Amino acid sequence: MNIKYIQILVDAENDLDEGRAFYGKQGENIGDYFWDSLLSDIESLVIFGGIHSKKLGFYRILSKRFPYAIYYDVNDDTVSVVAILPM
Repeated sequence: MNIKYIQILVDAENDLDEGRAFYGKQGENIGDYFWDSLLSDIESLVIFGGIHSKKLGFYRILSKRFPYAIYYDVNDDTVSVVAILPM
């Protein structure tokens, strides 16, 4: 696939904010590390978008550093992230 764009939908952005707030309470800079890590996982979808197995009708990638799953869909050259949920 030739992915050019990544779109993070409002619900997924809210999921990111909630995760950042949760980990922010765990220790200094952990919330920021969570945010950066998940964004890195999302950015990898430019290369790997569409190769993951589908769960609940969406592609799912597991975060490398946190127990979170990123659910997304692929339409033409765009990945749309629909949810970012704790496992």
